[in-house]
Amino acid sequence: MTDYEDEDDEINALPHIVLINHEEQYSLWRADMEIPGGWRQCFGPDTRAACYAWVDKTWTDMRPLSLRKAMEEDERQAREEAAKKKGS
Repeated sequence: MTDYEDEDDEINALPHIVLINHEEQYSLWRADMEIPGGWRQCFGPDTRAACYAWVDKTWTDMRPLSLRKAMEEDERQAREEAAKKKGS
């Protein structure tokens, strides 16, 4: 085992948390580190594996929130235009 692998094992053994930002994107973070600006804790502390599993189950749409909202608005406008054409 290399020194890097030993170091990874030590880091993986530390408690982790899951953070979320305003775009509903997630990040795995060590629980002993300061949470960066623009992020808040939404899961943990727990094992790194448990945090990964939670993110895998929870983050089913990787698109940022602003993109999802813009796409929903585009779809709504397209439906309205289609309804107007159908009614003409």
